[in-house]
Amino acid sequence: MTEQLDSSRRSLLKFLSGAPLLPLAGGSAAAALLSACGGGDSANAPAQLMSVSFSGMAAPTLADAPKMATTTVASAMQALYSDGRTVPYNLAYQTFFITGAQVPNGSGGTILAGGYWDINNQPILDKTDANSRQFFSDSPDGTSLLKLAAPTVSGIKGNAVFAVVQFEYTTRNAKGDSVYGMLPSPIAVLTLDQDKTTGALTLVKYHNVDTSAANGLWITCGASRSPWNTHLSSEEYEPDASTIAKNTQFANFSLNLYGDATKANPYHYGHLPEITVNPDGTGSCKKHYCLGRISHELVQVMPDERTTLMGDDATNGGLFMFIADKARDLSSGTLYVAKWNQKTTDNGGSATLSWIKLGSATSAEIKALADQLKNADIMDVKTADPADASYTKIPFNGTYNWIKIKPGMEKAAAFLETHRYAALKGGSMGFTKMEGTTVNAKDKIAYSAIAAIGSAMTNGSGGIAIKGPSAGAVYALNMKGGQSDTAGAAMNSEWVPVDMAAVPALTSEDLATPDALGNKANADKVANPDNIKFSEKLRTLFVGEDSSTHVNNFLWAYNVDTKALTRILSTPSGAESTGLHAVDDINGFAYIMSNFQHPGDWESVHSKVQATLDPLIRANYRDRYGAAVGYITGFPALTF
Repeated sequence: MTEQLDSSRRSLLKFLSGAPLLPLAGGSAAAALLSACGGGDSANAPAQLMSVSFSGMAAPTLADAPKMATTTVASAMQALYSDGRTVPYNLAYQTFFITGAQVPNGSGGTILAGGYWDINNQPILDKTDANSRQFFSDSPDGTSLLKLAAPTVSGIKGNAVFAVVQFEYTTRNAKGDSVYGMLPSPIAVLTLDQDKTTGALTLVKYHNVDTSAANGLWITCGASRSPWNTHLSSEEYEPDASTIAKNTQFANFSLNLYGDATKANPYHYGHLPEITVNPDGTGSCKKHYCLGRISHELVQVMPDERTTLMGDDATNGGLFMFIADKARDLSSGTLYVAKWNQKTTDNGGSATLSWIKLGSATSAEIKALADQLKNADIMDVKTADPADASYTKIPFNGTYNWIKIKPGMEKAAAFLETHRYAALKGGSMGFTKMEGTTVNAKDKIAYSAIAAIGSAMTNGSGGIAIKGPSAGAVYALNMKGGQSDTAGAAMNSEWVPVDMAAVPALTSEDLATPDALGNKANADKVANPDNIKFSEKLRTLFVGEDSSTHVNNFLWAYNVDTKALTRILSTPSGAESTGLHAVDDINGFAYIMSNFQHPGDWESVHSKVQATLDPLIRANYRDRYGAAVGYITGFPALTF
């Protein structure tokens, strides 16, 4: 017998036949959903979202190989509302595009998604391709979703919403040779049409941001949205200015950017670019030179809109913090590096933190120094012991340097040779692969991902000597006000990290031998955490992996109250989970932005799956040259 649906349920099915939604308190979608479920009087205010929980998914296996070769979401979310109702949602993944696609440019034409452009905004062509095709990225990364008060983009039927997406690098040219770091990183503003009823996002315009005023961008990795609604980008693995004449990667970067292998200046790279979105869907770019020249990963600006905690994706890296002079303005302030005062050793270790002031500066004055100085103007650098007491031995990039600062060059050293200067001043430069940072503002806890606990964190070279899984961990940092630096000077911030310890539930587990699929770390735990973002309303820390120890990389949800860890997404095998951004409320809807990069980037961990998955991934992602930009969505999972 066929069950007859009542009118309210017919209305609900019609409502759900649109596109995905994730409602929030007060959102029109939430009200419509509850009303359609027969919940309460539509004249009353909608029930408020109280909490959520996630139901995880199993890791895909070769028993269903296609799921290992694409983005797979088989997880669910349960939303608890203030009237006692629990509404389940099936999660899904929605793409805006696969890089290499022609997408709308907002003027009736199209533009290449993820395409590369030189300093004159002309396409950079891959001459190893018979047709000299334009290079496009297989590595989309940091993404910010935001809205403006008075957008002017035409063709919008619902609400105009904008996403800023940066492209870290491209893996190979058409011939198959590596071109990592040899192309200036593009960055794009996407204008999205948000359906007012369902929250679905549709791409209507792709704009490539002109970065020429910032001398182009270098290896842009993670990103965050600032409290003042801009996109804070990153430039990681800053080129070593002391050996730049021998750096063929940087010479190729300069050639592709300027058409001249010698024109690019290494001191222009390794900084923090900021992207401002304009109402017409375009964007502008400026670089801040006063936050230290380090291997910038995604940064986190604290609720005071001044204090910025920074990841440093380096070997012999440091934990850096910048306190701006003015709120919402990163163009001047004071730079600090942390000293790790070790308390425990096992399971990722723990420490109290003290802070060493490196200097105060404006972006303009450091930019002026960068324009005119070379490394030899700032310091003498030796790679072997000069047997001269005027030099100081420091850890640097997995080895040692002996350095001596030139007279009067302390400020230049602090902001342009930050890794070396921080080590000289006593900072703990023993961190390895320090990736994303984020903040749980309610509890005043910052989180920092260490993607790999490498030798520099275990051998004491930089003042850290812990025992921990090589596949990394997420660390929690309690923050307080009323702190002073190591010289006794007051620090003008209420958001200073005072300790640091690995979170037990977010500490990886190395395997003594690979499992049946080839995983070298426990597949049911986080491994090689990279992108992390915290949702205040959902009380959830999202963690994306960049793993050489998992056959597929995963995106996890960790509830900081219940301590529950659930896997919610699996990327294509060989791909990294990137572009993570947890958005609590855009016009009443929540979004989890999620990209991936370099699918089918085969390593030893993939030896048992590569033969099966390689043809599938090539078919899905433009012969491994494409990757996805998109977001996680949810459909109410209602039974009748």
